[in-house]
Amino acid sequence: MPRVLTSLLPALLLAATTPLTMAATPTDSSTGAAGPTSTATADDPYLWLEDVQGDKALAWVRERNAQSRALLQAFPRFGTMRDTFRAILDSREKIPYVSRRGGHLYNFWRDAGNQRGLWRRTTLDEYRKPNPAWETLIDLDALAKADNENWVWSGADCFGPDYNRCLLKLSRGGADAVVVREFDIAKKAFVAGGFTLPEAKTQIEWQDADTVYVGTDFGPGSMTDSGYPRIIKRWKRGTPLAEASTVFEAQPKDVYAYASVDRTPGFERTVFGRASDFYNTELTLLEGGKPVRLERPSDSDFTFWRDQLLIQLRSDWKLGDVTWKSGSLLVTDAKAYLAGERRFTALFTPTATRSLGGISTTHGTVVLTVLDNVAGRLEEWRHVDKRWQRREVKAPFPGTLGASSLHDPLLKDDALAESYLVTYTDFVTPDSLMLARTGSDERTLLKARPAFFDAKGIKVEQRFATSKDGTKVPYFIVWPPGAKADGRNPTLLYGYGGFEVSQQPWYSAGFGTAWYTQGGVLVVANIRGGGEYGPAWHQAATKANKQKSYDDFAAVAEDLIAQKVTSAQHLGIEGGSNGGLLVGAVMLQRPELFKAVVCQVPLLDMRRYHKLLAGASWMAEYGDPDKADEWAWLSKYSPYQNVRPGMKLPKVLFTTSTRDDRVHPGHARKMAARMLEQGHAPLYYENIEGGHGGAADNAQRADLMALEFSFLWQQLSTAP
Repeated sequence: MPRVLTSLLPALLLAATTPLTMAATPTDSSTGAAGPTSTATADDPYLWLEDVQGDKALAWVRERNAQSRALLQAFPRFGTMRDTFRAILDSREKIPYVSRRGGHLYNFWRDAGNQRGLWRRTTLDEYRKPNPAWETLIDLDALAKADNENWVWSGADCFGPDYNRCLLKLSRGGADAVVVREFDIAKKAFVAGGFTLPEAKTQIEWQDADTVYVGTDFGPGSMTDSGYPRIIKRWKRGTPLAEASTVFEAQPKDVYAYASVDRTPGFERTVFGRASDFYNTELTLLEGGKPVRLERPSDSDFTFWRDQLLIQLRSDWKLGDVTWKSGSLLVTDAKAYLAGERRFTALFTPTATRSLGGISTTHGTVVLTVLDNVAGRLEEWRHVDKRWQRREVKAPFPGTLGASSLHDPLLKDDALAESYLVTYTDFVTPDSLMLARTGSDERTLLKARPAFFDAKGIKVEQRFATSKDGTKVPYFIVWPPGAKADGRNPTLLYGYGGFEVSQQPWYSAGFGTAWYTQGGVLVVANIRGGGEYGPAWHQAATKANKQKSYDDFAAVAEDLIAQKVTSAQHLGIEGGSNGGLLVGAVMLQRPELFKAVVCQVPLLDMRRYHKLLAGASWMAEYGDPDKADEWAWLSKYSPYQNVRPGMKLPKVLFTTSTRDDRVHPGHARKMAARMLEQGHAPLYYENIEGGHGGAADNAQRADLMALEFSFLWQQLSTAP
């Protein structure tokens, strides 16, 4: 199911991950160098900390790291937590999640003996077994050793239907920038003279077995201001990249350009896209070798599916006397649409409490994941007798559901054409993976994650706080066994609130072992800016209205205190990336509500965020600080510009990573330095590897998690 609008969004997104799993950093997005070498100015004396790999900056980082580590490792349970987390992360009892290519299921796996990981595959018949026989394709630990490189796996794009040739993406230290190398699965070796690209933020797509579309760093002017590919070229096997012909270009101020190729027999299509901002994209379809612009709302998501076209709307679309509502999913005949006809059937229309969470397609069925007050449901839609028929799937509820098709459209006779995988989890139920078939509620349990902690006595509930403007804001509370609403519970409030990303229930072995079972309460806030109630919920807190995210978050904190779930002396907050901006802003606006702040891979300097790495790509979310009217609203909440000497602030721990080339580590570095200068006492920890996720392997992840949990317990514990 080629989705032609969002090809690069995972790499562009200010990713929201589950709590206590993040940290980050950068390299110059176009050259792979260490970023800008900046000098101090009167209004920003810490520009030198933006020099990511600079000797002076790294000396500062190492000094901060040593001071923070000494304090946090002093927590008595630090070592136990770190070892427990490492055992959980290395456990062979995790679910080996898979993607299908032809006759095999592919998986990337890490455990104690494979820290960097194995790329491997098996068959569905084997996968059904408790201990499948896996065929190892690449041992990344061995490859890293042989190459003397700190390789981190970033994925593979294989050419079907035989899927023997694959374009592997390898990252140094977890950065978004990757090295591309062509791999032969049958020979288990890299292809001599194959498609190979040096480190860059590359977009590459197969056209045929001997041709690719590629967007990468071709030299000056080939990347956008956001540091992503601006030019797409067609590159023939065996020819120098310099001779590849340009087939599509975006503008320098666009976010990125890309190519998307649908090779479904009988429905072959190639689409080029240029994203003018994070949410708006112009699409061009190749018809008879000629480019034809696709007319549609620029913020809609197009999915070609055989002879049909699925359109997901992010704004209202008025056609004649009919207005299709933002958040709807429309379907129409693709050929008729391209000929100018505009007849649609709505497969989903949002309500005040229901939004579309995800789309997957089998050969003949559209499978929808629907959020119903932030709890997942499944629906199936089939075109029968010229009508679309809906079937509600009976599935576990309430919690987080996912659906992923197993259909391979490149296969002529696909035995799994109507099969799909279903996942389910919630705060106390470990993840499970089930095999489903359209038209039936029967599912086969394929894999289940074991329980890593005793959930007996843990209670989960959903509540609603009232924000400053009267909006009801949902949030989840996870109560530890025996907890009472007496205002003394150590409580962590987690939020994100951006980019239409929903915060749904998750199962966290880390929280179970280090938090719930030790008496800690977890609260997850579903604030505006997220996608819990569809595009409108997100758009209500962007640009000039971003403050509403912070008001919502503060309202949840106030409600927790008013209901005596906790008190300000025992309440901590946490967020990563955009969520780091969230907690950084709220820490300064409402410091009286909190005792501790974990601020991970954050944006904090909103005056310069658009000049640092991928920052320019997010101006559709926040605004342009170079425009006076937009800086007027950004300046009111930008943490780096609003922290002052003498403010009574909660204790804060900043975490980031030197190899994050998405959110510049200069944000966290400069904020910590300014606070230290002003007499505050922040803690700061920067992992030298790890990318935007903060850690390059399980050992680093376990260590970082232990540092963060130690900080929270030191600050929020009720012990005398």
